[in-house]
Amino acid sequence: MLQFLWFAVATRGTITSMRSPARLLVLGFATCTVVGTLLLMLPVATRNGQGLTFIDALFMATSAVCVTGLVVVDPGSVLSTFGQVVILLLIQLGGLGFMTIASLLAVLLGKRITIKERLILKEALNQNSLQGIVRLVQSIVVVAVAIQAAGAGLLAIAFATHMSVPQALYYGVFHAISAFNNAGFDLFGNSLIDYQHNPFVQLIVALLLISGGLGFIVLLSIAQNRHQLRRVSLHTKLTVITSLALLGTGTMAIFAIEYGQNAFQHLTGPLQLLNSFFHSAASRSAGMNTVPLTQFSDATLLIIIVLMFIGSSPGSTGGGIKTTTFAIAVLMIWNTLRGRTHISAFYRTVAPATVIRALVLISISVTLVLVVTIVLSISEQAPFLALLFESVSAFGTVGLSLGITAGLSEFGKLVIIATMFAGRVGLLTLLFALASRVDSQTYRYPEDHVLVG
Repeated sequence: MLQFLWFAVATRGTITSMRSPARLLVLGFATCTVVGTLLLMLPVATRNGQGLTFIDALFMATSAVCVTGLVVVDPGSVLSTFGQVVILLLIQLGGLGFMTIASLLAVLLGKRITIKERLILKEALNQNSLQGIVRLVQSIVVVAVAIQAAGAGLLAIAFATHMSVPQALYYGVFHAISAFNNAGFDLFGNSLIDYQHNPFVQLIVALLLISGGLGFIVLLSIAQNRHQLRRVSLHTKLTVITSLALLGTGTMAIFAIEYGQNAFQHLTGPLQLLNSFFHSAASRSAGMNTVPLTQFSDATLLIIIVLMFIGSSPGSTGGGIKTTTFAIAVLMIWNTLRGRTHISAFYRTVAPATVIRALVLISISVTLVLVVTIVLSISEQAPFLALLFESVSAFGTVGLSLGITAGLSEFGKLVIIATMFAGRVGLLTLLFALASRVDSQTYRYPEDHVLVG
């Protein structure tokens, strides 16, 4: 993997000659997936010394690069230490972004970041300006390493109570990276079900996945303006408020529905609330669970589906339509009902182009999920709710499943692979990359009225 990153840096003049930054991002993620697939097919990647089949290796590599967490084989029991490290590197590469890591290596090697590369970074990090983009990359890496190191240390302390210190350190590092990058991979074979009575592990993992899901830009903005939070941008305000609202609403909804029911009946009241909080946080892209999802009621599963569809925040390690997209849609409904022709929040007006982009993203995302669910309903033998759950989980790069992933047909696995890839790269980025040209229309036709509603 490091050889690939070095190749990306060394050949940047050739690669960045492509016309569209979006195409390079798609190509970069695809290349990382191919490299990961080949590594996981090696005999040394599995404990039985046979390697994974092509489809299974492709599925696992895509899930890792796209920080999803859906698996067709158990990483803890099937993959060797080499295979697990490959998964871990793919998670880190997919979470931070291959261009972020390649640019950091270039800086460390004393190489100059060209304008074309800055444009690609701008696209990858969802920035509006090239100003300070390299410094931003350096800050992102520092913040990510610091948070993951702290999480790894704390988890290692918890794991050391029932395993050897070296193994606890390894497990701490693996699960801290997996949680912060919202990947959802685990080495226990049953996610964090063994820790449903452990508040310490749940809170540490929840904080890791929440911080990763907020996005690097938001974390840096809060850190820089921690003494004057009123000065943070509209993006940061919408992201934080929407994330807290979804987290709180999801927690109370799951707690109210499942209180004393099958999933929580063996837990005390405080632990039921804690596990509700964990699943509310994890449903928005983390892919970890402390209770078997099949024990939840259909109502709770539908709530989780909604949370998975919304996902994390722009510029984060998570997927979904993103919290700000959801916030803009809610603001549009609220302002429309009040008779306003523009969208505003916190004494700021949201640009019409941003509103249109949000509506387009929601529309094509709903369409993709419906199409994938219909296709899986035809090709797979599984309950409809499980197939819908799997489709949304793949699109939102969440990784939660009702247990049907390993039993999918090869065609079904390919469908989920494509869905995970589209969800991680971003539907708009993918469509821009596939478009033959971008038509910047500089004229307008006369307006006319169309009846709606």
